[in-house]
Amino acid sequence: MPIPAQPPVPPTPDHQPTEQELREDLAAAYRLIAHFGMSDTVFTHLSVRLPGDGHRFLVNPYGLLFEEITASSLVVVDADGEPAQATAWPVNPAGFVIHSAVHRERHDAACVMHTHTLAGMTVAAQQGGLLPLNQMSIEFYDEVGIHDYEGIAADDNLSERERLVRDLGTGHALILRNHGLLTVGATVAEAFYWMYYLEQSCRIQVAAQSTGVPLSIPPTQVVARTAKQFGGETNKGWLPWQALRRKLDRDQPDYRS
Repeated sequence: MPIPAQPPVPPTPDHQPTEQELREDLAAAYRLIAHFGMSDTVFTHLSVRLPGDGHRFLVNPYGLLFEEITASSLVVVDADGEPAQATAWPVNPAGFVIHSAVHRERHDAACVMHTHTLAGMTVAAQQGGLLPLNQMSIEFYDEVGIHDYEGIAADDNLSERERLVRDLGTGHALILRNHGLLTVGATVAEAFYWMYYLEQSCRIQVAAQSTGVPLSIPPTQVVARTAKQFGGETNKGWLPWQALRRKLDRDQPDYRS
């Protein structure tokens, strides 16, 4: 796709994306998660709520690599992760438990992303959680919660859903201790923005800790002021998302099919 002559105009607040638009956005997110080295073979999910009445969501078919996902291969599931459409590929309802918990309670969280990355799981295994070591990680001040590990998330532990949503609170990110990372957004673009920079923050932390040199952490008042400077932006992540979609249109245009 050619570079536009001027920056694209963001959608209005009342814009309601179509199912096809959401399919293409979510398929793009799967491809980008793979591109940036944040996938875990066929495991984990990215999900988005479909417009209309009821609880319907798009997720990946179980068994495809993220780099293989296309808009048409995404499967519609209900709030329990069960297929709500005919599909040749299975889905993994057990893997949708975490997503279901968030989607049910956070109506602003149209998109939920969950990853198992080396850096993310490393930080999730540390007592201190995410440290404000860099300007990227400082944006997560008061935005990232921590949920203690309770075993594999499954329907036989429904009460964990309440605790998971409680630990996420009103923020956009959650560290699942001894497990991985989770982000939410009102759009696919926003959820991806938070996941990309949460992952980068974890990579920075692991790299800084690996040097063995004492860490430099800014004073709390500086961290709080800096985090506040990040706030207030509308259409979070929309502009870089357009650039990344153009990249996919050039390099992997089949994601739209």
